[in-house]
This record gives sequence, structure tokens and C-alpha cells, in this order.
Amino acid sequence: MNYQQWPRGYRLFIWFALVFGLIAAWVTLGNVSSFDNPVIHAVQSMESPTLTALAKMLSLVGSSRLAIGISVLTIILLYFLLKHRMELLLFIWVGLGSQLLNSLMKQWFHRERPNIHRIIQEVGYSFPSGHSMAAFSLYGVIAYLLWRHLPRRRERAILVILAVLMTGGIGWSRIYLGVHYPSDVIGGYAASGAWLMLSIGWFESYRSRRKRITAA
Repeated sequence: MNYQQWPRGYRLFIWFALVFGLIAAWVTLGNVSSFDNPVIHAVQSMESPTLTALAKMLSLVGSSRLAIGISVLTIILLYFLLKHRMELLLFIWVGLGSQLLNSLMKQWFHRERPNIHRIIQEVGYSFPSGHSMAAFSLYGVIAYLLWRHLPRRRERAILVILAVLMTGGIGWSRIYLGVHYPSDVIGGYAASGAWLMLSIGWFESYRSRRKRITAA
């Protein structure tokens, strides 16, 4: 099977993994400040009470506590109401895997957080952004699961736009609040995107095999 015949999830996994690898190499070599500092300056130059309140709210939405709450509600919906047991396993797999990967990579890269202008205080290492990874994996897998059950293009478009706005807003908030570099956020998106796409590839391959076995 050549590349064009691979499931879409596996093909997207390769692209996300390549992007993460490039960013990780850039961060490790220490040449990323020429990108990070201008972006931080541009984002934080817009500081205002209204934007600060919005950034804090979005950062809270991307926090572990709220993510756990959303995850619990999604698990209840998938298991008890919709009876989608396989989709439930995918949802849990993506969420737990993303958290584990983030913890391992933070310990591997040991990147200190920016200290330019912090509006809030955070502890722990900086790369990749945990909020960005959690947001991409959580809202990404929810969007994927809902997409499969929405018949109309308009509904699917709205779903994708909402997921992108929420994920992008959470990443923006971490830069605005001064607790992450832009490369942390983009690296988090790429790492979580790679994990999500790989998981979706596994999921769809498994479902295809089950259908073939059932048909036989």
C-alpha cells in the first residue's frame, strides 16, 4: 500500500509529527527566539482589561479541571445515552494519551517558561503547552465524534469553526498571559494533532476490519 492509499488519519499523523519535529529541533537548538519574541510583543501589546478577562476565561476553559468536567459529561453521553462504546474508548484513549505525552515531553525538553511579562503565574516546564495539547485533543476528538453523526455540511462547518476558535483561543490566551512561548503553543498543537490523527487512524482501521469480518 503506497502513501496515497493510507487512511487519512495516518497521513495527517505524519504531517503533524513532522511539524512537531521541526519545532522541537528549533527549540532545542535555541534559535526560536527570533520567532517567539516578536509574536509575544504583538500579542501582549494589545493588553486591555477586557482582553485580560477574556484570556483568563479561555485559559480556565483549557485547564485540567474544566477539561475533566467536559470529559466526564462526554463519557456519560457516549456510554449511557448513545451507547457508543467504541467511540467512548477512543475518547478516553486520546485524552489520557495526550496528557501522558505532554508530561513526558515537558520532562524531556526542560524548557523554562517565558519571563517577559506574566499576567498570571504558572509552575512547571513550558514546552509543549499542556493547555494547547489538552484543547486540541479534547475538542478535536469531540469534533471528530460529532462529525460522524452530522449529515449536513453546514452543521459540520459550524462544528469545525467552533473547535478551531476554542482551541486557537486557548493557545492565544497562554501567550497573552505570558506563561507560554508561541512555539510552545504551536508545538502543543502539532504534538496533540499527531496523537489524535494516529488514534483516529487506529480507530478507523479497527472498525474497517470488524466490518470485513462481520460481512464475511
